[in-house]
Amino acid sequence: MFDPLRRFLPLDVAGGGCAGLLLALSFPRPDLTWLAWIGLVPLFLTMDQRPFRSGFAAGVTFFAVTLYWLNIVMTTYGGLNLFLSVAAYLMLIAYLALYFGVATWTASQLRKHRGVAITFSLPIVWVALEFVRAHALSGFPWANLGYSQHRWLTVVQIADLFGIYGIGFLLVLVNAVIALVVRALWQRSPGDMPIKSLVIALLLVAGTVSYGHYRLDNAPDLRDETWSTALVQGNVDQGLKWDSRYRWSIIDRYRSMSLEAAQEKPDLIVWPEAATPFFYQEPGQPRELVSALPRQTGAHLLFGSPAYEYRDEERVSFNSSYLLDPDGRELGRSDKVHLVPFGEYVPLKPLLPFVNKLVVGIGDFKPGDLQPLALNGSELGVLVCYEAIFPELAREYVNRGADLLVNITNDAWFGRSSAPWQHLAMSRFRAIENRVWMARAANTGVSALIGPSGRVVVQGGLFNEQIVKGDVGLGARPTLYRALGDVLPWGCLLLTVIGLIWLRRGKGSKADSADSAGSAGSAA
Repeated sequence: MFDPLRRFLPLDVAGGGCAGLLLALSFPRPDLTWLAWIGLVPLFLTMDQRPFRSGFAAGVTFFAVTLYWLNIVMTTYGGLNLFLSVAAYLMLIAYLALYFGVATWTASQLRKHRGVAITFSLPIVWVALEFVRAHALSGFPWANLGYSQHRWLTVVQIADLFGIYGIGFLLVLVNAVIALVVRALWQRSPGDMPIKSLVIALLLVAGTVSYGHYRLDNAPDLRDETWSTALVQGNVDQGLKWDSRYRWSIIDRYRSMSLEAAQEKPDLIVWPEAATPFFYQEPGQPRELVSALPRQTGAHLLFGSPAYEYRDEERVSFNSSYLLDPDGRELGRSDKVHLVPFGEYVPLKPLLPFVNKLVVGIGDFKPGDLQPLALNGSELGVLVCYEAIFPELAREYVNRGADLLVNITNDAWFGRSSAPWQHLAMSRFRAIENRVWMARAANTGVSALIGPSGRVVVQGGLFNEQIVKGDVGLGARPTLYRALGDVLPWGCLLLTVIGLIWLRRGKGSKADSADSAGSAGSAA
């Protein structure tokens, strides 16, 4: 009775789709964290016959569910019609799903032709391909597997050793071991029980949990020096931000909220990305109103504003942040380094003129140089918007002396979707990896203060006009990740390349042997 259903939805596609859905449910929202520990099991159980198709089906389902909010960005704020939005969305999903398909195919081929157990190959290949995805075509590491564990603080403490990739490695290993155990039990074949892999997985999980308890028990969030910090969440509608008719009301909103926050005498007030709907560098009344605010509050002010320079008679624009001292003097400007393709600039723009409508506000930006901002003997590392999902940027800021990471962002693009919560979840890992505090000011939310343990100490709501206040500690602690960086994914990538070469040579040798046998048979 199931034959028609199987022809319509083959077992490998069904298994992959089920795995992709379970994995997506482990991310914000609904944040069912535990599902990531078993979510890939249906894929690993059904991928033997068609490994690439199985993995691709899992990837399509996972990214389609996790990134559904892209259509909100493209239609509501990007100006694309629904047809073009869906087409672009499906193209991106298909591209991202390739990484899942290549991972399962590679692991299956290594097992089939070289006898390498998937419990060894899959975690390595998976991490290698996540690393490639984080850098290829400008990089898109959104929703790497390890981010699903942001709520389980005990587990994620190992991010200060191996980064986000270490957690993903562990999750894939556990899923692979569970899949082999389930298969052995189902087939009533005790001899196929992966005893060694099971012991290794249990030891790694126990070690991870023990290390997490050790770190959390030693008060990683405490610092000798602290700053009282106020995050101003203005909740400015994205459709009004660049409308000149609302410029004064937006400035007044941020000023009045900052004056309210000043009643508790903060050391630092932070506004979100592009909070000022004008060029702060240009003289005029808008600039004077912002510059006067620190003198009224007695606090330093960090805020996002577009900027520009002239280079070889060409005007170059930047997505920037400015820091003012309590006297209103400019202490420095930091420019965004990693831009959003099709959001802040258009790749291959001469070939894609119809995509111009996706770029709103002041037009195309150029990447700046990574430069911490000096403040009273300390340094601020400013991550603008989705720069917070790139661990190498945060690490570089801290290694250059940043005592506090500040993420200013405008998540109004995402609407009332899961994306703001996904963005917050990923930001937490930058604090853990570098054992440093992070202050996160978002236009529409979610604004938060995050401790070096990854604990969200205080946070605001979504689409609320509010002030998020609290103390942040200054200074970063030494970590293995800060010292070595992404040595784990680089190692996994190297092993994957070696494995593919080994696999190709093995197939070539078998083909040569078969040809030789055929020739001998003909001669006989």
